Amino acid sequence: MSSDFPVFDQAVPDDGYVWWYIDAISDDNEHALTIIAMLGSVFSPYYARARRKGPTNPLEHCAMNVVLYGKSGKRWAMTERTGSAIKREAHSMMIGPSSIHWQDDVLTVDINETAVPVPKPLRGKVHIYPSTLVDHTEQLDANGRHWWRPLAPCSRAEIKLDKPDLKWKGHAYLDFNKGSAPLESDFQYWDWSRAKLSNQTAILYDVTSREQQRLKLAITIDANGNMDKFTPAEFTPLPVTGWRVNRATHSDAAQASIVKTLEDTPFYSRSLMSTSIKGESAIAMHESLSLDRFKSRWVQTLLPFRMPRIKSKH
Repeated sequence: MSSDFPVFDQAVPDDGYVWWYIDAISDDNEHALTIIAMLGSVFSPYYARARRKGPTNPLEHCAMNVVLYGKSGKRWAMTERTGSAIKREAHSMMIGPSSIHWQDDVLTVDINETAVPVPKPLRGKVHIYPSTLVDHTEQLDANGRHWWRPLAPCSRAEIKLDKPDLKWKGHAYLDFNKGSAPLESDFQYWDWSRAKLSNQTAILYDVTSREQQRLKLAITIDANGNMDKFTPAEFTPLPVTGWRVNRATHSDAAQASIVKTLEDTPFYSRSLMSTSIKGESAIAMHESLSLDRFKSRWVQTLLPFRMPRIKSKH
C-alpha cells in the first residue's frame, strides 16, 4: 500500500475491493455525514451474485455512498454503477456524476446523487482538511487479505450542500480499506468506532474472523500523526438494534451508551455513541457489522431496495 495519497487508480484484484471512508459530525452535534467511495462495493447484492458465478471484476460494481443525518431527517444514496461510469487518475476519481479529488492538501467530494427509497436530490460539496496524513497500515486478518489505513483521523470538514440547502462545519475522519477477497469470506462480525478526544482521535476495531480468532485494535492518533497503541478498556455490550444486530464497544468502566441509531439494517448498524476512552468523555461514530446476516439469502433479497444499480454513465 503506497504512502502516496490517495492513489485512486490503484489496481483492485478480482473479487476484491478498495474503499475510502469519510465521516463528519457538526460542532454542535446536530448533523452528521458519511461518504464511502467504493470500488468493488462490498455490500452489493449484485457483486455477491456475480462472485457466485466466478471471479468478478470489482470495477463493474462501484458506488458513491452518501448519507446525510440531521434534524430534518436522513437522505441515503447508494447507486451502484458499472465500469463505463468510472474514471480514475492518481488523485481524482469519478463514480457516475459524483467525484472525489485531492488537491492542495484538501480532499473535495462533489456530490450529485439521488436519495432512496423516496427519490430526493443530494447535491453539493464536501471539503475535508486533514491535519496530517498517517502512513500506517494494519492487517485485519491472519492471511493478509484485508488491510486498513487510518489516513487522516484528525480532520476538519466543511459541508456546503445545494440539495438540501445546508451548510455546517465539524470534525471529520478519513480512512482506507483494501482487500483481495469478500469480507464475508474471512470475517464473521466486527465493531468499529472513532471518537474525537481533546487532542487526538481514538479508533477501536474489534474483529471476529471465520476461525473465531479475535483481533482487538485500540489506537490514538494526534494532529501531528503521532500514534499510540493501547490496551482497550472494558468490553461493553450495547443494546441490540431493531433488527437484532448485536452492538458492543470498549469503554472506561463500561461507560458507553447509544445516543442515536443512525442506520438500523438487517446486517449493519451505524450509531452515535457516548463513551469514555482513556479517561475522556466523547461522542463517537460507531458501527456493528454481521457478515453472517449479510450473506444470508433473505438479506440479499432486500438489499436492492436501498442499493439500485444502473449501467449507464449517469
